[in-house]
Amino acid sequence: MAEYKYDIVVFGASSFVGEILCNYLAGCKEEPALRWAIAGRSASKLEAVKAKIGKADLDIIIAEANDETALRKLCSQTRVVTTTVGPYALYGETLVKVCAETGTDYCDLTGEVQWIRKMVDRYDSVAQASGARIVNCCGFDSIPSDLGVFYTQQQSQELFGENCNKIQMRVKAAKGGLSGGTFASLINVMKEAAGNPALRKEMADPYSLCPGETDKARQINPGLAQFDSLSNSWTIPFIMAAINTRVVQRSNFLLKPAYAKPFLYDEAMQVGEGLGGRLRATAMGGGLAGFMVTASLKPGRWVLERLLPSPGEGPSPEDQKNGYYDLRFYGSTAKGKTLLCKVTGDRDPGYGSTAKMLGQASICLARDIDKNEVGGGLLTPASCFGNTLIERLKAYSGLSFSVIE
Repeated sequence: MAEYKYDIVVFGASSFVGEILCNYLAGCKEEPALRWAIAGRSASKLEAVKAKIGKADLDIIIAEANDETALRKLCSQTRVVTTTVGPYALYGETLVKVCAETGTDYCDLTGEVQWIRKMVDRYDSVAQASGARIVNCCGFDSIPSDLGVFYTQQQSQELFGENCNKIQMRVKAAKGGLSGGTFASLINVMKEAAGNPALRKEMADPYSLCPGETDKARQINPGLAQFDSLSNSWTIPFIMAAINTRVVQRSNFLLKPAYAKPFLYDEAMQVGEGLGGRLRATAMGGGLAGFMVTASLKPGRWVLERLLPSPGEGPSPEDQKNGYYDLRFYGSTAKGKTLLCKVTGDRDPGYGSTAKMLGQASICLARDIDKNEVGGGLLTPASCFGNTLIERLKAYSGLSFSVIE
């Protein structure tokens, strides 16, 4: 096995979530021997990160997102590169290319399904040949959804001796904010799709991350405001469902054996019961639709880019600490057996909890997942990490996984 100077290099360490991740890694008492460094394009900003997290001895690597030579030098020194540099569709491909070609393992936070599909098409076979495990979506999108489904399937096997052929996730409760970087990624996705009918069709396909999948079924798409009998609540579409559902379907595509063929999965967000819930669903669903329409139009994007937080801005440390989420997974088998599982997190989902999930995913990839057991390719959290990461998240990241009934 090759010897590396570092277990992990955090690329984009001075970004909003990158700094939160570095602070988390600096405090990982369960990994005292972890060897890690920070990387980015600005030495002064990286020095500021070192000072802020109290790690004066932390090494710095200077590299631009499009500088292939510098990224190859970076990758030669580490087992895992963890990148927070987005929007990934604008700044992410060169690093994926270098990692895939050099056999370097990789984690990111992307929620840009159109970009992931491009990376699958261009680098999946390259990563398989080199042994590089390229794991996308290692934050709130899509670890809780992807591993929540994985956990629910395991419980179904233990209880009933069979997998669920349908799972429906409902966001029972969540509190948190969005950063400027998240909005920038969303606006870029809408910009790309606006002038590209073929891309819009691809993004609407629930199997867009499963090229070659032949065993498909019509997936359920919860409406803008509808009553959900599973949760006994009014619901609206969950904004992260567009990426989460695709990642879960890719896990089903990659895992051997698969959960089910075909497998049904959808997500929605609960907003309350009775008349109050109906009114909230109508108002919030309409607001969400309005935002998406605005973001799809060039003048609308111009306005949003000036009103929304800029990259580098986001929830305060206090807001991150006070955030939380509670996700429910309603599973049913082909024989009519049902179960309900729960995944919770103890911080703001997009940042406080995401940093902990990304940190543990990176450590897990560097320390726990043997290349002889999990080979290379464009992978998902469930297909790469499975139970190993679930146990880490329960122990060190404030997540819980449990069966309710």
